[in-house]
Amino acid sequence: METLLIAHDRPTLMSRLRQARAHTDEIFAIVRPEAIYSRPIAERHRIVFYVGHVEAFDWNLLREPCGLVGQNPQFDRLFAFGIDPVDGNLPSDEPEDWPTHEEVIRYRDRVRSTLDCAIENLPEPDLLLNVAIEHRLMHAETLAYMFHQLTLEQKSRQRVRRTLQADASTPDSVPIPAGKATLGLHRDAGAFGWCNEFEQHTIHVPAFSVDRYKVTNGQFLEFIEQGGYGNRDLWTAADWEWRTDHSIAHPVFWLRRDGEWFYRSMFDELPLPLDWPVYVSHAEASAYARWHGKALPSEAQWHRASQGLAYPDDDPAVDIWDPAPVQSPALGASDFGIHGLAANGWEWTSTEFHPFPGFEPYPFYPGYSANFFDGQHYVLKGGSVRTAACMLRPSFRNWFQPRYQFVYAGFRCVGGERC
Repeated sequence: METLLIAHDRPTLMSRLRQARAHTDEIFAIVRPEAIYSRPIAERHRIVFYVGHVEAFDWNLLREPCGLVGQNPQFDRLFAFGIDPVDGNLPSDEPEDWPTHEEVIRYRDRVRSTLDCAIENLPEPDLLLNVAIEHRLMHAETLAYMFHQLTLEQKSRQRVRRTLQADASTPDSVPIPAGKATLGLHRDAGAFGWCNEFEQHTIHVPAFSVDRYKVTNGQFLEFIEQGGYGNRDLWTAADWEWRTDHSIAHPVFWLRRDGEWFYRSMFDELPLPLDWPVYVSHAEASAYARWHGKALPSEAQWHRASQGLAYPDDDPAVDIWDPAPVQSPALGASDFGIHGLAANGWEWTSTEFHPFPGFEPYPFYPGYSANFFDGQHYVLKGGSVRTAACMLRPSFRNWFQPRYQFVYAGFRCVGGERC
């Protein structure tokens, strides 16, 4: 079981770091060797970059505090930074521009062994090791949705367990009375958090109504069949330009064959599961909400609706890659009866990613949040089936650009006053 409290026990933190390493190693093992230089998402690096990146991040974070000297400065720089998927700004490198996979593996192993011998000298290991652990686990989820976009032939099939059916339930909207929403963490609470989670504050939220369940594939199919992707009035100017320029006509996890819809799972193509949550971009979610005369919830509304939610405390099962039906009782509910708010798909909000009052960047990672307070990213809440348990906490804030389709992200709609 993960814990929100900072683990001051250095051996416990090292055990968690090794578990996180094993987890990313398992994810990389999905990719067949001949596909390691593939780029399954055009806006992202080739897969080989991430093999080096999760190690270079740890090295660049911990090297100086541990009193170490760089052994491969070229790789330390090459693998230091990923790519923010900016519309239209695609990388143009070729496979031959990268080191061999064998060289990257040797770099990985050398970084791990060197750090493991030196971490005993690390001051304040609680903060830095938690940063290393959660950064790696974030990338484990990123790798999962990246590998989702590989062809089935590029992957080694793994055992899969999924929930295909749940009790039928009629979608409805739940009234949420006016009240308070508490966002963020207290700095003195003894809990690890990223810089953007501080400082905790309370917001008054006017009354509103919210969907009891996430929007399903079946509901979104109605939007498609009634011309939602072709209705200019439902899209902002920028979203419409993106939709038309890239011929976006359906969720990226869907496939159309012989007049039938299929779902692109990690290791299979399935007849479209109508009761699973739909995974879409913020742009697509917003268009659907407007089609219903509604909107996406604000971050504060999402927190208000999730009051009393019990978050899962177990890490993702290695054989679960797909969401459960939105009505599945195992997903849990908030005090207001809002179902599936955590661990069945991130949920888009209407809130632009911004600093909380009292925000202070971490001096060892000043750009983690601040580089994205640009009005071009939106907050997501809740977590997916591939989100590590340590990040399934109310204060955790994910964020992406609005026209990025690949995240395990769904949504629900709100009506009434906006907050």
